[in-house]
Parts: sequence; C-alpha cells; structure tokens
Amino acid sequence: MCKRIPIYMYFQELVGQEKNLAFLKKTVDEGRIPHAQLFVGKTGFGSLHTAIAYAAYIICKEHTNPEKCYQRVIDLQHPDLHFAFPVAVNENVKKHPVSNLFMEDWREFIQHNPYASLFDWYKQLHIENKQGKIGVEEAQEIVKSLQLKPYEATKQVMIIWMPEKMNTPAANKLLKLMEEPPQNTVLLLVTEQEDQIISTIRSRCQVLHFHALSTKSISGELQNKYDLTPNKAQVIAKRADGDLNKAIQFMKASSDEITFEEWFVFWIRAAFRAKGNPSVINDLIQWSQDIASKGRETQKEFLQYCIQVFRQALLINYEAEELVYYSPYSDDFKLENFAPFIHGGNIMDISAELNDAIYHIERNANPKVVLLDLSIKLTRFLHVKQED
Repeated sequence: MCKRIPIYMYFQELVGQEKNLAFLKKTVDEGRIPHAQLFVGKTGFGSLHTAIAYAAYIICKEHTNPEKCYQRVIDLQHPDLHFAFPVAVNENVKKHPVSNLFMEDWREFIQHNPYASLFDWYKQLHIENKQGKIGVEEAQEIVKSLQLKPYEATKQVMIIWMPEKMNTPAANKLLKLMEEPPQNTVLLLVTEQEDQIISTIRSRCQVLHFHALSTKSISGELQNKYDLTPNKAQVIAKRADGDLNKAIQFMKASSDEITFEEWFVFWIRAAFRAKGNPSVINDLIQWSQDIASKGRETQKEFLQYCIQVFRQALLINYEAEELVYYSPYSDDFKLENFAPFIHGGNIMDISAELNDAIYHIERNANPKVVLLDLSIKLTRFLHVKQED
C-alpha cells in the first residue's frame, strides 16, 4: 500500500489565507465538497494557487498512489484536472483560440509564478495589445470535458480562471451546465471581479473571499524563496499592499515600472504647465495618443500605477513617511517635491477620475478620448490649493 501524503503537503507552498485553507480541507475531509465554488480575490492574494492545491487534495487524497497523483496535478498534467482561461489569437494560434491550445504556455506560466496576474498571462502569450476572452467555443470544450467520467480519481475538477472574461453566450452555456451538473465534478471559478459575473452564476456558487496577504507573510516568502535580507523583504512587502505578485515584480525591478515612471513624470509636468498655456495641450494630446497605442491592459496597469504614486505623495504630504515605499528610478524626479501638490483637497477627485478611466478603458471606450479627458481634469486638480 502506498504511503499517504500528509495533509499539510498539499498546501505547503501557499502563503497566508489560513482560514480559507482550513475551510477547504474540511469540505474534503467531511465529504461535503460544493459542486460549484467562486474564489474571489486578486491572483496575488493566492486564489489561483489555492484552487490548484485544493484540486490536488480533492483528486489525490484517496488515490491509490497519492504521491504520483499529486505530482501530476502540480505539474498540471493530471487527466482529471481541467482548465479554462482567457485567450486570444497570437503567432501560434491563428484562429478558434481555446485553452487546450495554450496548455504548454499555461504550465510554464503557473510554474514560473502561480501568483501572477492576468496582464502577466497576456504577456506570456504576447497578446498585450488585445483583451483575452472565454468564448462560446471554450464553453463547449468545458461541457465536453465534464460530460466524461473521471479518468482515475473519484472526482474531476475544472478550474475556470477569470470567468469575468466570459462573453454572454459562454456564460449562458456554463449556467446551463451548472443547472444540470455532471456527477463527481467540481467547478472552481477564480475571479478578481465578482460583480462582473452574471448573478445567476454567482447564486449557484459557494463564495470564498481571499484577502490581502499580511506584510509578515509576504516578507517571509521573499526571504525564504528569494533569499532577500529581512530589511529589504520588509520594505518590498509593505510596498506590495498585500499582493505577492506585486512584491515579486518590485523585487525584480521590472522594466515596465521604469517605463511607467517616465510616462507619469512627463504627464504630471505637462499637466502643471498646461494651466494658462494652451500650447502645452498639444503635449497632452500627444501623450494621450502615445499611451493609447500601448494596448488596453498596459493602459490599465499604468493607471493603477498612477493611483499608487499619488497615494504615496499624499502620505509624504501628511508626514506619514513610515508608510512610504515608493522610490523613483530617476534622479530627476523627487516625490517629496511633488507631494505638496497632492492633499485632501484634490486626492479624492484624482483617484475617482483615475478609477473611472480604468472602468471606461475596460469597457472598450476610446482610450485617446478617455486619457485626454483625464489629463485636462488633472490640470485643474493639480492647481487646487491645500486647505489649512
């Protein structure tokens, strides 16, 4: 008889989320696994990584050879573990993109960093200028996979990552599947935006929320896996705002962030000069056109970056330096010189407009118009006087 795998081994690689893990273990141990579950939270909080570990526990706990079974699951090669995720055509897949055609990329993506974001996934596929989706052809593949009986386990698991990217025909097909679920099948929907999933699907799922990771958890992971010193790990962990993927990106000092800083500095300086100087509007128009050419996911990532920099400037202005983690790459930009212009009189308006811009870009509004409108409003906000 094969040796049992200790329970903790299934979840040993996960960071934080202890309450969720205890609950998920209990559903398996007591034989009360919900047919459909919705994991809600940023991927950097561990929702996808947890779904895979949970699938391993479901599939392998009672397997005759659990060690071999477990290895196949974490290698994403077990016949009873299925995936669906947003895709689009690229250089290798010219038409009818479905997840099964991208499994080699998916394995590489997960094994490199299971906390990575949707934007990271698009970069993996070289589709940064497109928006992936889960279409009706994908939904048909999901139905086809789950109509078959489990191959060797007592249950099979389908993990649908980013179900908010489903179009309406695909969502309706999935809903029908959930209304008449196949036996011995578990659906795990892993989302970052619960409100974008149709209510009839949400109502058929048991919902589990994933919260930001603690600074201590992230710092410990950076020290253990990346051999960072405690001080450096602590600084990066604070900056990551509970998101392990952000911490990893900060640690690597990605070229994306350097580029974002250059865009941000040019934008801010042009917005300052534009008041009473109509000729500078041409600079803002050109800036809007340049950013609009980069692809919607890049635009959204950049606007999220801007929100963080504005908040960091606000903290300096209100003398909360212990919470400040942002350190510009360029010697030509000093956050402490910028900070006096960000205060209680304008930060709410600036944040609201940035979030509105992200919302409209997500919904395929013309990015040139959205970004130029944002720029003109920023010109006004930056000259609002701070109240005493």
